[in-house]
Amino acid sequence: MRTIKIKKGLDIPLKGNPEKLIETNKLPSIFAIKPPDFVGFQHKLLVKVGDKVLAGTPIFQSKTNESIQVSSPVSGEVIDIVRGEKRVLLGIQIKSDETINYIKFKEGQSKIESKDQVVDLLLKSGAWAHIRQRPYDVIPNPHVQPRDIYISTFDSAPLAPDYGFILKGKEDYLQAAIDALAMLTSGKVNLGLNANASDNSVFEALNNVERYYFEGPHPAGNVGVQIHHTKPINKGEVVWYINPQDLLTIGRLIVDGVYDASRIIAIAGPEVKNPSYIKTYIGASIDGMFKVNRPLEQLRFISGNVLTGEKTEPNGFLGFYHHQITVIPEGNYYEFFGWAAPGADKFSNSRTFISRLLTKVNFKLDTNYHGAERAYVMSGEYEKVFPFDIYPVYLIKAIITNDIDRMEELGIYEVSPEDFALCDFVCTSKIETQEIVRNGLEMLRIEMS
Repeated sequence: MRTIKIKKGLDIPLKGNPEKLIETNKLPSIFAIKPPDFVGFQHKLLVKVGDKVLAGTPIFQSKTNESIQVSSPVSGEVIDIVRGEKRVLLGIQIKSDETINYIKFKEGQSKIESKDQVVDLLLKSGAWAHIRQRPYDVIPNPHVQPRDIYISTFDSAPLAPDYGFILKGKEDYLQAAIDALAMLTSGKVNLGLNANASDNSVFEALNNVERYYFEGPHPAGNVGVQIHHTKPINKGEVVWYINPQDLLTIGRLIVDGVYDASRIIAIAGPEVKNPSYIKTYIGASIDGMFKVNRPLEQLRFISGNVLTGEKTEPNGFLGFYHHQITVIPEGNYYEFFGWAAPGADKFSNSRTFISRLLTKVNFKLDTNYHGAERAYVMSGEYEKVFPFDIYPVYLIKAIITNDIDRMEELGIYEVSPEDFALCDFVCTSKIETQEIVRNGLEMLRIEMS
């Protein structure tokens, strides 16, 4: 075990940190699984409106590998198939039963003793979709053995949930999942722990893993940062990763034999009344889940965190890979000479505002860009918040010009859009670097397939 200090990065002091209290609200009646949540996934729909489903019933599968499927998180009835332009599938909505009923994928206490048994169980239940791979952030091919498997046990993004708190007392399930995943890799299962956490006992109790401790600002909790600073990805290598709560889903499948898609999410942000934790299920409707401070039209609802999350509506749904809902003010206003004001209530990574002199102050930030897109210049701002041994601006320019050789030389296989989230935040040119990186990775994925 060793501690790795991340010096580059930025912690954004946002108001609305959730209180460590788990509320037991009534579950919403409508759930939705959204195919756009799955990068590079060409789907084949397996249900129609009116079909009855159980938790674990496949609702769509991959066209390129039919063994990979995504299952319903709850039992109930399919009530809508939502499509967009050119009939693109946007979501499958399910009205849930009052009591959730499960498909039994494994009987009794029968042990999982081989890699094939693990793969078969994960594929049949739909739990395979909870695993993703670097590069590309896609659901991995079950026929390809990963070099290593990584699990970041903490999230350093603004207002992120505390997994040590959420998973307290679930060590048996987590250990069962780790033992199963260890059969799938030629390397090791690696845990990234927060060196400054008040309690790491949940993760320190686990065996059959290699632990690394990380200290520093966001994005120290990003799995990409942890891979880069321990065992960097080279061209041709594949590394799998999984969120700790998804690890719990796999553990319950191994031990209890059911696909339990429940999770505890953080309801956070400066516009949420009484920020806290709520137990719900993947794809839950957020309508009525919590109360806010101002009219809905003045708010931005985000499934995920403010840096990498997805904009949703007040009656939208929790994303498949998201573990928090964040609510902040909309920034639909113009500010005359805003840069010239003292800015005691504004946060900036530069020394533009007087708020730079304030310590231990949280801010109510909104979605305003405070400027328009302008010429892309070398400002050196990216390098201050980008803790990779990579030249971020040169990589972005290589992606924009579709220079594949240059992209590979500059380390594109090591990064993901989330690793560039802070570059978006500090960019003086207002460039959407996350979108550019996603486009570059998709182009490479298609070219290499």
